[in-house]
Amino acid sequence: MADTSNTKGRLGILVGGGPAPGINGVIGAAAIEGLQHGVEVLGLYDGFKWLAEGDTSHVKPLTVDDVTLARFRGGSILRTSRKNPTANKAEMRKVVATLRKLGIRYLVTIGGDDTAFSACKTSEYAKGTIRVAHVPKTIDNDLPLPGHMPTFGYQTARALGGQLVGNLVEDARTTNRWYVVVAMGRSAGHLAMGMGVAGGAALTLIPEEFGKTVSLATLCHTIEAAMLKASVQGREYGVVVLAEGIADLLIGELKNEAIAVVKNDEAGHLRLGEVPLALIVKRRLQQRADERGEQRTFVDATVGYELRCADPIAYDVDYTQQLGWGAIAYLLDPGQKRWPDTGRLIAIEAGELKPLRFADILDPKTGKTTVRRVDTSSVQYRAARAYMTRLEREDLENPRQLRDLARAARLAPAELRRKYARLVGLRA
Repeated sequence: MADTSNTKGRLGILVGGGPAPGINGVIGAAAIEGLQHGVEVLGLYDGFKWLAEGDTSHVKPLTVDDVTLARFRGGSILRTSRKNPTANKAEMRKVVATLRKLGIRYLVTIGGDDTAFSACKTSEYAKGTIRVAHVPKTIDNDLPLPGHMPTFGYQTARALGGQLVGNLVEDARTTNRWYVVVAMGRSAGHLAMGMGVAGGAALTLIPEEFGKTVSLATLCHTIEAAMLKASVQGREYGVVVLAEGIADLLIGELKNEAIAVVKNDEAGHLRLGEVPLALIVKRRLQQRADERGEQRTFVDATVGYELRCADPIAYDVDYTQQLGWGAIAYLLDPGQKRWPDTGRLIAIEAGELKPLRFADILDPKTGKTTVRRVDTSSVQYRAARAYMTRLEREDLENPRQLRDLARAARLAPAELRRKYARLVGLRA
């Protein structure tokens, strides 16, 4: 489809990376706004995949009817792929050449950090001939948006994930068992924290609190200490939520697990979805409980794929409409006076459109998109932690609490203190 007769040029829209609730909202808002300005709109299927191959056939002209109702549904009407052409200069040149062949002067990309980087490189390789707007998307909430704004899709994923965790909390209470739940999130713990708080999990553990590494033994020790404290409080059940990014910190040990499949995706990231972290931790906890002679039942679950194509909640419907509209406002900026750059990331701050320069979101050390992690000094994290059931320093310093914990563990107080001292920052 190589027609460049449209003097205004065409608007192309593509989606990269994993799905997230609200993708169709951005597509719809951008397409409708573009059409209202007299620009022909092309949907580009499967992200950068076909562009990198020089294939112009996997496109679809979009109309208002195509996108109006889709804005409120999950999934992506343009599908998606994880194709990342940035590592190959020939592929990047082919991406730009294919866009030019399609007559595309404006490009909206929707995706996470890898798609943002591909959008940045597309703008760079096009040398001013294609104006690019990237709309950040990920349920991981790990892109550095201004004003602590979430990435679209996160609020929907958190709401649904919290509901699922809440259901498991009730199941745990009813059946007197412990659930180990792993939540998606790659290297950041935002989604796990959000789900844990919204669902009432007893304990949520994220990679940010452990630093650069943690052992399976320490992880299990932390969970067992929380279970012991819950027992003293009269609960022999609960849900523990683990951020899947913890698997990155355990990679050395996981390679030795027979059931762990340790592979990288096209973007070079560890395929965390193929590492059964919940099952591995559950088996370790069960083994340790059996060795102590405790009658406990553990169940593992992984939550993530169930969230990615959910219909967006009202927040994300509204948010994605603003982002899609904002992308066109940037691209069609009259005379390019407000934003003269040919490529930016679309963000909203304090109710105002704030297109960010791609350079502003790149890590100067890696040259790639900066990852926004959970700030463990923030009020949000400290408040969430305060309501968790987890062993704290004061538990071992309070003689009465120490005695109750020791009785529940069938240990002498001094022995229990030695066992958990280092976990809470005390000398053994």
